[in-house]
Amino acid sequence: METYIWQHPEWPHFIWDSGQLAKPLAEVRMRQGVLIGRITTLGFDTELNTTLDVMTEDLMNSSKIEGIMLDGKSVRSSVARQLGLEREGLPPADRYVEGIVDVMVDAVKNYNKPLTAERLFGWHAALFPNGARFKVGTWRESQKTMQVVSGALGREKVHFEAPPSPEVPRLMEELIQWANNAESIDPIIKAAIVPLWFVTIHPFTDGNGRLSRTLTDMFLTRSDGMIHRFYSMSATFSNHRSEYYDMLEKTQHGGMDITPWIAWFLACMEEALQQTEQIIAKVISKGEYWESHKETPINERQRKVINRLLDGFAGKLTSSKWAKLVKCSSDTALRDIEDLLQKGMLVKEGSGRGTYYELKQMD
Repeated sequence: METYIWQHPEWPHFIWDSGQLAKPLAEVRMRQGVLIGRITTLGFDTELNTTLDVMTEDLMNSSKIEGIMLDGKSVRSSVARQLGLEREGLPPADRYVEGIVDVMVDAVKNYNKPLTAERLFGWHAALFPNGARFKVGTWRESQKTMQVVSGALGREKVHFEAPPSPEVPRLMEELIQWANNAESIDPIIKAAIVPLWFVTIHPFTDGNGRLSRTLTDMFLTRSDGMIHRFYSMSATFSNHRSEYYDMLEKTQHGGMDITPWIAWFLACMEEALQQTEQIIAKVISKGEYWESHKETPINERQRKVINRLLDGFAGKLTSSKWAKLVKCSSDTALRDIEDLLQKGMLVKEGSGRGTYYELKQMD
């Protein structure tokens, strides 16, 4: 008697109820089309800045799901470099961050290129730029059973057991061939199936979860038909992390009918598309702010701090924080602030030691 889906006699012939999925798929398609239309009318710069926000959020959340916390500024810096955007005030990214950004950019920029074992090997190697205690850039080879386990020692719970390592090359060849050739399947449905299939095989010793979400982005980019990401599935998965793992586990123990998984995936996609509206609103607001002050002369220190405020500055901006942010003296910081107050770009709040500054809202 089979225990896992990959042991089912009909593996890997997934089935799903198209009738049950018709309505949520149509709703996602409609919202997707509206957002694509809106973004393409906003201009190239706005599209790029939306992509910067979304890809930064996506990469941070995909790692967060695995318990890996990345520095947001470092991720944003690397993504901005890849997109050719301003990186003023952002720190250089380390090799690990550069690696995961390279993987994401290749997946979405080259979304129409075939999926191959060599491409997956390259992505896997990029996740471990400093090496690892196992071989990177190749299918797992250990004879030990690959298990996903939780719980204290002696009280472990096995959530999932992957196929034996010797089976991985054949299983991945089947997945890759299907991913490249199954053109009759709706691209969004395909984007739900490929990462599920991939994580079921668990072809690498580590990094399978992150790469499965990279595949989600790649195949959704094919669905969108544009190289820039404007919604983050990983952020939605992270917001529902427990449910995400529960759904994966239930699917691994079920039969070949994966309708519940696809329905859940579509619900997450709709939520991600809704959240994009907020990101677009922020990007548009930033563009409108600079447009309204395009004739106002300011220096680079002032521009840097204002951009930080527009992006969402944590806490209250004081003169001492200003000086630290742009690495200048307290006197210079106060002169910069006073100049912007006079030009109507900042407003002063509080008094005495509690004085802080905020952007003046546009009329």
